[in-house]
Amino acid sequence: MDRSMNTQQTPIKRFRELSPLEPHEFAGLWRGRSIPSGHPFDGVLENLGWFGKRFTSDLRADALLFRSGERRLVAIDPRWIPLRLALGFHYLGKTRAARNLFSYLQRRLRASGPVASVQMLSFDGLASAAMVYDEQPIVDYFRRIDGERVMGAMVISGDDRQFFFELERVEEPGD
Repeated sequence: MDRSMNTQQTPIKRFRELSPLEPHEFAGLWRGRSIPSGHPFDGVLENLGWFGKRFTSDLRADALLFRSGERRLVAIDPRWIPLRLALGFHYLGKTRAARNLFSYLQRRLRASGPVASVQMLSFDGLASAAMVYDEQPIVDYFRRIDGERVMGAMVISGDDRQFFFELERVEEPGD
């Protein structure tokens, strides 16, 4: 079965057609991948070793989980990411040098706990689960693809573009 989304539609059109979901449906670990849309961050997170997101039952979240080695996940605190600089120099985020530097900096960027909260918010007039970052002007809005996958639209305050991604529920290591 082809698990990819319909590539005939633009990501925003596809997102608008999907149904909402409730915040409590997110608890657990989710593997992510970007959905190409022309956003400056397309491909950047994957180059840096992005794994996905983890949501807790108390509606808190590790917003940015990255791979560290073969089996370890590291939650990064997005407060240390200079958003405007990252948007302006996005092409550097796709380089080997950026991947190596980010791997080196992961220890210093590590979060001390969840860095975002999950709540109901409206996007284009439809309320659905959304993740609000604590220390950055970012909201990830979510819509259901199916029972194990959701589509996300990351919105940065002051930027009209959306970064689209897909999350698929996966088992926690050791489960």
